[in-house]
Amino acid sequence: MDDKGFSSWRAGSKIHMNVQFGLLTAILLGAAGPASMEAHDWPRWRGPDLNGISRDTNWSSKALDGEPRILWRAKIGTGFSSFAVADGRVFTSGNEGNTDTVFCFDAATGREIWKQSYAEPLDPHNYVGGPSSTPTVDADTVFQLSRKGQMLALDVRTGAIKWRKNLTNETGVAVPQWGFGGSPLVHGDHLILNVGKHGTALNKTDGALAWITGTNASGYSSPLPFEINGKKGLAIFAAKGIAAVSPATGELQWTYPWETLYDINASDPIFDGSRVFITSDAGRGGALLDVSSGQPERVWANRNMGNQFHSSVLINGHLYGISGSAGKSAESGLHCVELATGKLMWMEKSLMFGALTAAGERLIVIGETGELVLAEANPTKFVATSRAHVMGGRCWTTPVIAHGKVYVRNSRGDVICVDLRP
Repeated sequence: MDDKGFSSWRAGSKIHMNVQFGLLTAILLGAAGPASMEAHDWPRWRGPDLNGISRDTNWSSKALDGEPRILWRAKIGTGFSSFAVADGRVFTSGNEGNTDTVFCFDAATGREIWKQSYAEPLDPHNYVGGPSSTPTVDADTVFQLSRKGQMLALDVRTGAIKWRKNLTNETGVAVPQWGFGGSPLVHGDHLILNVGKHGTALNKTDGALAWITGTNASGYSSPLPFEINGKKGLAIFAAKGIAAVSPATGELQWTYPWETLYDINASDPIFDGSRVFITSDAGRGGALLDVSSGQPERVWANRNMGNQFHSSVLINGHLYGISGSAGKSAESGLHCVELATGKLMWMEKSLMFGALTAAGERLIVIGETGELVLAEANPTKFVATSRAHVMGGRCWTTPVIAHGKVYVRNSRGDVICVDLRP
């Protein structure tokens, strides 16, 4: 995971805007408060349905043919935070000079609406460091979790701090080796975090502790709600395995051991009815578990899909994901695996240790070296419909598509917005 070739960006650098788009929109949005969420917004990590798949249809699978249409650029600082898109605004985070900053941009023009900064170490550890968590937008609040356990609730209009908690100081939880990486999940009145042994819940209004499952070091994935046979739970991919806990109390419902080198359980579980897919790299691969009896039973386990910290998407019974390790980029690539059997259908190594999202039955992939690829979710072979090199640097962060525009960043803090609309 050596990243010596990359330097920090200056978070205060100017944003390069495409003036052909949205000057009037920017003025209007700046004057007005946030509107209600739209169907094609992406207000949190993994999107509105928490599955990495957008509902957006207003984009073309051939949009990258010729010269890609880049609407705007920004610089936000070092890190791997992805994007939340809500009410015409884009939220993300980066680090410069041991200071984390949460940014709010106009989605159409890239105009900076506000930013909120706070002291936080860059903390490089076999990679460049910076924030890993993605902001979560819930009504009039933006939630952000830092690598060292600072939890902030910000006003969505202004960025003003509503409340702030230092979870390591207040609860005594251990910080995992690469810092907290999971994004906050709003669940009813609670804010659920992959902090502590099997998760922690805060009151989303004031940050008061609702429950905590232990102070052990956590995994790096994001909490995921599920329901099986009428019973609701929260799945937490913890340091030593997957756990299900009660949303109301944090009480343990079931666990399944899944130990990996350095306790790197970072990709989100994927539920399909009463089955759940879990995966890690470090030679572990993935497994499909059946939880219909109330306790997980293994259906299959192999090494055909090993997501180190990216999450796969499930489309028509097939998993599509980046399999491999950041330390072995040349051996990594996009894999397609049949969920029911674990059979490897195909692999495409040209994208190396990139990242992907999906919209409908199409894939949107950013290759590790900055090639943006639009492809079919085709279980028989890899079919790219359009591709273009759009940026440099190291691209490990999951791209986001909302309202026909895709947002991409690299580790050193370049951000671009690419127009995919027909």
